[in-house]
Amino acid sequence: QVQLVESGGGLVQPGGSLRLSCAASGRISSVYAMGWFRQAPGKERVVVATITRGSGSTYYADSVKGRFTISRDNAKNTVYLQMNSLKPEDTAVYYCASRGATLQFDSWGQGTQVTVSS
Repeated sequence: QVQLVESGGGLVQPGGSLRLSCAASGRISSVYAMGWFRQAPGKERVVVATITRGSGSTYYADSVKGRFTISRDNAKNTVYLQMNSLKPEDTAVYYCASRGATLQFDSWGQGTQVTVSS
């Protein structure tokens, strides 16, 4: 089992930046990829960005390309999401998740609120 703890959410004005962190513990050796997802009020949870633990290959949702950057520090078992040029529509609860060799993300953090508002 992998445990994930997010941090770094908060309130920011449009155009501002935030960096989210996700610290992993437990069976780290079983992790193949980690990702960030978000869920806005009344909407389904959707993927934001993912990164593989080995090669560092990344994926971004179209809505965040060019504004968000996912990165990892394997020595610290931590994944980051740098969010720049934030928009009100980025407001959501952001979740960190991990998966093994399968395609299913099966370990989840508790979520951290990001609110973009003036």
